[in-house]
Amino acid sequence: MSVLYSLLALAVTLGILVTVHEYGHYWVARRCGVKVLRFSVGFGKVIWSRTDKNGCEFAIAAIPLGGYVKMLDEREGEVAPELLDQAFNRKTVWQRMAVVLAGPAANIMFAIFAYWLMFMTGITQVKPVIGEVNPQSLAEEAGLKSGQEITLVDGKEVSSWQDVHYQLLKRLGDTGEIVFTASNEQQFQLTINRWLSDKEEPNALNELGITPYRPNVPAVLAELQEGLPAQQAGLKSGDEIISVNGKQIEQWFDFVEVVQANGGKALAIEVQRDGQVKELTLIPAVKTNDQGESFGFAGAIVQSPELPEGFVVTQRFGVIESIGKAAYKTWDMSVVTLESIGKMIQGLLSVKNLSGPITIAKVANASAQAGFEAFISFLAYISIMLAVVNLLPIPVLDGGHFLFYLIEAVKGSPLSENVQLAGIKLGMALLMMVMFVAIFNDISRI
Repeated sequence: MSVLYSLLALAVTLGILVTVHEYGHYWVARRCGVKVLRFSVGFGKVIWSRTDKNGCEFAIAAIPLGGYVKMLDEREGEVAPELLDQAFNRKTVWQRMAVVLAGPAANIMFAIFAYWLMFMTGITQVKPVIGEVNPQSLAEEAGLKSGQEITLVDGKEVSSWQDVHYQLLKRLGDTGEIVFTASNEQQFQLTINRWLSDKEEPNALNELGITPYRPNVPAVLAELQEGLPAQQAGLKSGDEIISVNGKQIEQWFDFVEVVQANGGKALAIEVQRDGQVKELTLIPAVKTNDQGESFGFAGAIVQSPELPEGFVVTQRFGVIESIGKAAYKTWDMSVVTLESIGKMIQGLLSVKNLSGPITIAKVANASAQAGFEAFISFLAYISIMLAVVNLLPIPVLDGGHFLFYLIEAVKGSPLSENVQLAGIKLGMALLMMVMFVAIFNDISRI
């Protein structure tokens, strides 16, 4: 069922972003007087279509991995004399440049809108308070300690762990120092060298030796799922787990670790119920995750703990302020995305970080399940990625077409068809190679 949900999430995500991208091309093309023949979301067999009064067919195709806007063009077939003024190739070079840039521009505008909506409705964040510092880690060597709240990373203000992760993302592959500032304004310098350049899906905090603070959660059961091992063992709501196989259970996460490590094995459990100690036997069922790893689970849900006051905060901003913050966030994400591509080309980041449709589907599913804020943030991020990648000066992509038109504007005449065709073949080969690596990485993760 999770595979089905992931496919659905992928279709929704790409459907939204491809529609936005292609509508940008369509809208500007129509304003420039170009006749649009087809607006398609997806490739392959058409499963739905409608033709408007201008003769443009709007279609949804079976393979939701992209889309296109087909325009009237003499290079693709004969054009009736009365329609020549509506052919794309007959438009000025500046109009053609505007049409190809419109798709990425639409994605950028969508990202700004998505972030604006997030800032308006409120962003729920967890304060970046350190829970544990691992021995002999970079964090310990720098002097960071449990209980400290991080306020700045490399001079940039952070108010949540999400902000910290984002600032650390910028430093992947770098050599130098990461500077943390704590709430007492004390600074800590962590020395890095080609940091995590060879890591696939690096966990930046874990690599630095930092574990975020999480409140102590008593092992008191709130709910038992019907027909699963916890209920079958005789556990009840309100039970507090005291020990497992004679080992004291201090908090909920201790119990979770024992259960996950003992799938299919009998566990002797002591629980406190109504002031009395009861002895039960629990045999966790075995479950396999998406990475093929097996672990035990019991089907018990813990009582939600009360978080310390001020530990979780929700930030909301006004209409105008949100526009500025959304625009800055989009710009900053665009720069980071471009820098990451540059680091990958230089070998400072592993190509194992490239992801294809399978990974996107899984992340889309997880984001959708996490709620509106997580999903809209994911959409904004992918929209920015789509815009930046499409602007790269690679023939076949929008940036490649723009480069051809820019050269034409400078030299006063278009590049020869042979040169353009050679560029397109080269660009297609490069894209196919990148897609092969991305899909290979996806399959390797499975």
